[in-house]
Amino acid sequence: MNEAALTLEGWYALHDFRSLNWTAWTAADDEERAVAMDELNAFIQEWGPVEEAKEGSSTMYSIVGQKADFVMMHLRESLEELNKLETAFNKTAFARFTLKAYSYVSIVELSNYAAGGGDGGDPMQNPHVIARLKPVLPKANHICFYPMNKKRELADNWYMLDMAKRRELMHSHGLIGRGYAGKVKQIISGSVGLDDWEWGVTLFAEDALQFKKLVYEMRFDEVSARYGEFGSFYVGNLLTPESFEEMLKL
Repeated sequence: MNEAALTLEGWYALHDFRSLNWTAWTAADDEERAVAMDELNAFIQEWGPVEEAKEGSSTMYSIVGQKADFVMMHLRESLEELNKLETAFNKTAFARFTLKAYSYVSIVELSNYAAGGGDGGDPMQNPHVIARLKPVLPKANHICFYPMNKKRELADNWYMLDMAKRRELMHSHGLIGRGYAGKVKQIISGSVGLDDWEWGVTLFAEDALQFKKLVYEMRFDEVSARYGEFGSFYVGNLLTPESFEEMLKL
């Protein structure tokens, strides 16, 4: 049996994708829409104190295309807290004007391919490691999310490679990502046993074109070209309470 990669875990993550029921929204009267917006804004306002207390982070983006209309991404200490958040939103008057489009549950992780312990001590005492495991979600202009697996096919089975080979391949893969430092912020979350895919990848950038350039370049790296399997891609634009309200105006 090959050596399994060891992982460090941080905050649990929920990507909550919703579509708007425009028919119901346009049919509602002004008072119904006003109540819905008030409850939505109250829900969003609760995110700030959580982030200030370093107990989690949340952000919201519109989604371009037909897969969803917006996504709320939440990071919290536990699955219970994510569940409470999801339920709290579902109880708002605004939620009645939405449809559940897609969701993804995972946990922010670093593996021993790259995490390291710095000085050889406890990596969970390393502030740089903690910043990656419990990040404040960027408020960049754009987001890109996609789930992925490592192949388990007879000829190309990632899990049959020994640790040294996997570490070598991941080092090469990581060099490509580091070439986009300052252009793309990447959060990797593990979802083995938590959702249908093995990892969720969330990218943030001021220029959405950088998503295309990064993912395309990585396609030529052996880790992706030979061993990568990818789900649907979701891309969108930053939503603030003000821009969300503008989007919903009739």
